[in-house]
Amino acid sequence: MDKTEGLVLSGIPADALSLKLSRSTIKMRHTATWRVEKSNEVHDLVVCISGNAHYELDGEPASLSPGEAMLIPAGARFVGRMGPGPVYTGFAQHFTLDLFGHVDLISQMDLKRTARFSRWRVIEPLVRHYREIAPASSTTLAQYHIFMVILIEFIEEAFIRWREQALVNSAGPDALSLHIMLTASLIAGNPFKPGILEDALGSLPYNPDYFRRAFKDRIGYTPAKFCEFKRLEQAMNILSAGHSVKETAAITGYPDVYYFSRQFKRYIGTSPSAYRLLNRARESGQFIDGVSRGPENP
Repeated sequence: MDKTEGLVLSGIPADALSLKLSRSTIKMRHTATWRVEKSNEVHDLVVCISGNAHYELDGEPASLSPGEAMLIPAGARFVGRMGPGPVYTGFAQHFTLDLFGHVDLISQMDLKRTARFSRWRVIEPLVRHYREIAPASSTTLAQYHIFMVILIEFIEEAFIRWREQALVNSAGPDALSLHIMLTASLIAGNPFKPGILEDALGSLPYNPDYFRRAFKDRIGYTPAKFCEFKRLEQAMNILSAGHSVKETAAITGYPDVYYFSRQFKRYIGTSPSAYRLLNRARESGQFIDGVSRGPENP
């Protein structure tokens, strides 16, 4: 299953993922004499801030320069050394990322060895802050949140495809969890595609009713309602871009604008017209934190 741009993990609820930082952050500051050769029992994300380095990962060459990151899978043997130029700085973080409590998510994906952050201008301050605040011998709650942002950004850049072979090699709850995750990702990737539910559900090796119940138990919606929720999430973005309610209904595939409005309020919690007005008010500065700003209430 190939990547849908920017939506690799969009179908997975936040509480379905369990991140563990397995040790304190390694604050890299290496000079010409630096060299490392080892393997780790957990995954390792290495991010370069300055300088450059050359690696061999399971015998294959890789290099890092500022704005690039490399994921070293658990158990992989790697060798690293300095490249020419200034001091090599950045961080390395050992971690695990489990899906539904017991499935290693990273091992379900084919990823590029290294990837450049296309939004490095945005990510670099976060990377530097993460490195600066990291304690010498522990991890903090703030680190978990910041690292998850950096890791997700890397996955979006490095993702090639889901490993369908992982489904073959899994059994019982693991296989079901993976099928649910892949189905949610497929739906979230293109909720407007005609026949998306049939494509996502048609070849599953489960009784349809059983899978719908399991999907709802993990995701919070049945596949059909999850698809509609994702369509309405996109409607929020379209309304925020300035389109009218009628235009947004048409763009998102609702020929009946009144039905669209009812469904929007049901899933999002407010009417599309109220949502649109609220966004316009926020953009104009009339609403900040729910408080109207004006001459009487500056």
